Amino acid sequence: MRFLADENFPLASVNILRQAGYDTAAIIQDSPGLKDAEVLGRAVQEQRILLSFDRCYGELIYRWKKPAPIGIVYFRFIPRTPEEPGELLLRLLKQSAISLEGKLTILEHGRVRQRPIYKTLHGE
Repeated sequence: MRFLADENFPLASVNILRQAGYDTAAIIQDSPGLKDAEVLGRAVQEQRILLSFDRCYGELIYRWKKPAPIGIVYFRFIPRTPEEPGELLLRLLKQSAISLEGKLTILEHGRVRQRPIYKTLHGE
């Protein structure tokens, strides 16, 4: 599984994912200041699941019909520590009932919701 961490995703959490063996690119390291539509395009091109605290990606996909990446995880909370998002994602990945591909996953404290992005992925 490959991830693309948006600029607002903490580098400490990126490092946690990398240490766990996940191929994780970070906008803050290699493309700071990249516009949201360009970040989305990169996630699509590189076949990465986008990790972000920014809800604009849902709008870009659902409202503006931009191509969707293979998955998006929207972290809808203020992290208590820079490591918390990475730790929560690792716990989520251990749950066999959860798949991030083809879905917009909304991760909150104590709650996970998912919405299909399949229609957008296939241009329907």
